[in-house]
Amino acid sequence: MKKTDRIKVKRAPKRGFYDEETIHKILDANFICQVAFVHNGYPVIIPTIYGRKGDSIYIHGATVSRMLVELEKGFQISLSITQMDGIVLARSAFHHSLNYQSVTVFGNAELVLSEDERMEALKIISDQIIPNRWEEVRLPNKKEMKATKVIRIPITEASAKIRKGPPIDDRADYELPIWAGVIPIKTKYGNPIPDLALKEEIKSPKSVLNLTKNKS
Repeated sequence: MKKTDRIKVKRAPKRGFYDEETIHKILDANFICQVAFVHNGYPVIIPTIYGRKGDSIYIHGATVSRMLVELEKGFQISLSITQMDGIVLARSAFHHSLNYQSVTVFGNAELVLSEDERMEALKIISDQIIPNRWEEVRLPNKKEMKATKVIRIPITEASAKIRKGPPIDDRADYELPIWAGVIPIKTKYGNPIPDLALKEEIKSPKSVLNLTKNKS
């Protein structure tokens, strides 16, 4: 992965990471990204779900999507993911912070044309959110695939930025009678809520049970 000037972490550079292992780990732990691009001469940022396999990120949407129509032209884009891990409360207002893990990717989007890769990409995105759900549902038919665009974003330029640990106060402020510390932030999946139209005999599938039992 290229370490270019535009992915170099300039503010608090010691928090920057450029290795694939760190970047892929953060990407794989999340499934919502923000995609930034230029549309009709002005900047736009749109959130969307994604999936990663190897050195590629896949996103999808309707064929008429403004974002996908622009991205398939191969313009330069930026994509970011942020995972919040904790609110950092210092003794001073100035030193309050956030523990987080983030990734920024720069690259040129590519329209996926191969029908096999398009279908595989949709499975990759599905698995990113809830593994093995793809095998439990009706797969997209020809009409649905025709209405869907899939975009591949090669991970050629990317960096991660991570902040962890306690607050860092000015030396004199450590004597102040003010509470300081970290409030952890964790994602927790609740109990599944069945669709009201679901037949009573249909129980929660394995993918749902695995997600709600193992990821909290």
